[in-house]
Amino acid sequence: MLDTTDLTTAVERFADRLRVAPQSRLQRGAAAEALELARELARRAQIIENPDSAPLIMPDAGIFAAADQVTVAGTDLAEALRTAPPGAVEGLAEAVALVRAAAERAGM
Repeated sequence: MLDTTDLTTAVERFADRLRVAPQSRLQRGAAAEALELARELARRAQIIENPDSAPLIMPDAGIFAAADQVTVAGTDLAEALRTAPPGAVEGLAEAVALVRAAAERAGM
């Protein structure tokens, strides 16, 4: 089983920062950045879990739900990677990099 601690830590850190961010920062793009990240993490998890099905798109639940959406999608991907076949290490490193880059672009 793959250790996904780096991913869950990065996801939790970004989500925590989103939760305490002022509404104005969320409206200036942090929430949109978070939603984009959540959609990508969810897409990756779905591909691992159901490779024969087209991934569903995570809906926009509003700026105040962005942190929760990142948390759910990141946790789902971590679990999918944890039980994925060998070779998932690359997917883990890419996911951690995606989260860190999204946090940086969001100013978090």
